[in-house]
Amino acid sequence: MEMPNCVVPTGADQPNVLHALTRKHAEISGKIGHARLVLRQLAVELEHIDATIRIFNPAIDIGAIRAKTVPLRDPAHKGEIARIVIDTLREADDPVTPRAITERLMEVRCLNGADRELFDVMLKRVRACLRAQRMRGMVQPVAFADRTQGWEIAE
Repeated sequence: MEMPNCVVPTGADQPNVLHALTRKHAEISGKIGHARLVLRQLAVELEHIDATIRIFNPAIDIGAIRAKTVPLRDPAHKGEIARIVIDTLREADDPVTPRAITERLMEVRCLNGADRELFDVMLKRVRACLRAQRMRGMVQPVAFADRTQGWEIAE
């Protein structure tokens, strides 16, 4: 159990808000401290690798080595995809296909729409989101004349 935060004085206005904010401050401060430790360890590892590279080729330009982009561990915050899906359906005048929703999702989240592998992953997430929202009664499927399926906000 967490110890009470003694920073908030007794009799303060809005003590619940102040306690929540001080807890959040402590949480983020802890995450920053942890990130600094991880960063320090990564810097040490990189220095060791640089030294090893120089053993094999002292003339190599280490600065010319481009950093590799690392995919985000958590590419979406909780509820973010559902929010974008529902917003897209609310803004549409007609039913929308999962592909069109995925294109909008990738645009809103500034993801590379040309990356077919990423598009397919996001499409699966959109479809899963639509199924979950259908179970909640938020959205409903609509069949198009060409036998494709669209979605709209449930009435």
